[in-house]
Amino acid sequence: MGTFVCSFLGPSKMPPSHAETPENETNPQTQDQLSLNPWEAAYLRFESPEEEIRKFIRRLTKLGAPQWPRHAEIVELFCGRGNGLIALQRLGFTRLEGVDLSPGLLAQFKGSAKCTVADCRRLPFADRSKDVLIVQGGLHHLPALPDDLDQTFSEMQRVLRTNGRVMFVEPWRTPFLTFVHFISEIPPIRRISSKMDAFATMTEYEIRTYEQWLGQPVLIKKIARAHFLPVHESFAWGKWNFVGTPR
Repeated sequence: MGTFVCSFLGPSKMPPSHAETPENETNPQTQDQLSLNPWEAAYLRFESPEEEIRKFIRRLTKLGAPQWPRHAEIVELFCGRGNGLIALQRLGFTRLEGVDLSPGLLAQFKGSAKCTVADCRRLPFADRSKDVLIVQGGLHHLPALPDDLDQTFSEMQRVLRTNGRVMFVEPWRTPFLTFVHFISEIPPIRRISSKMDAFATMTEYEIRTYEQWLGQPVLIKKIARAHFLPVHESFAWGKWNFVGTPR
């Protein structure tokens, strides 16, 4: 989930949410009884909802979302507090759903889209029932590669209609990402910058899955191409941007 590239780093040591499997729940309405783990708390500090929404609008626009039919049925997976869904609403889309494994983050969402607590490795949707599936920084939360990634992509492939589209944006080891990590580990920087301190905290709490993800680029690209035919792919500013269609 700003200006720095890894706004959506998620937990692994204290796993969000993404490494467990609760019963499905729909549209949590209150956070009174939901506690956020340290990663989730840092994520909420990293950037304001409005900053995140503007970032998502820029990203979605760059990757072609304005050309999608406005009646498309779109699901954002690993949707967190739902600001990606709000960005899609502002772009004119109305048939929106979100899925995440964190009730605490979903409780932050105040929009009209239906949000479900569920495991993205076992999606609660019928075969060939959705037009677009989006992931903005959730795949690197998966605890076991390659199996969890292959299972998640298989589920996405199952749910997408034949002419559907997948879009995901994930951390990628580039010189810029290496530089951001370097400065985020300097104590004076963390003291004067709440954003960098939040970024460093998120990295600390997800270090196992994060390093697992960054360390296997060839395998990850191979699995993606086994399930999806790339329409657009780029690697820049610490991100892997991928848009494709189901094979």
